[in-house]
Amino acid sequence: MSKPREVILITRLVLDVLKPHQPSVIDFSRELARVPGVRRIDISVLEVDAETETVKLVIDGENIELEKISEAIKNLGGAIHSVDAAVVERVDYRR
Repeated sequence: MSKPREVILITRLVLDVLKPHQPSVIDFSRELARVPGVRRIDISVLEVDAETETVKLVIDGENIELEKISEAIKNLGGAIHSVDAAVVERVDYRR
C-alpha cells in the first residue's frame, strides 16, 4: 500500500482591501470569482472616502491561491491591507 500524499489547501480567506470606486463591488467580486479555486465571494464596504473604498472580502473555495488573488486585486486597481483570517485544510490523497 502506498503512503498518503498530504496536501494543504486554503479554503477561506478574509481580506481587508483598498479599492477604487470603479469597478463597483459587484464587478470587482465577479472578476475575483474568475480566479481559479474561488467558489464564492462575499464583499462588504467598510469605509468610503473621496477616491477609494475599504472592503472586507470573504473568499471561499477549494484551493485558493493568495498570490493569484493578490494579482487579480492589483489588476483591478486595489491593494490588500491585511489577511484577517484564513481557513486551511489538510487533505490526504492515496495513490
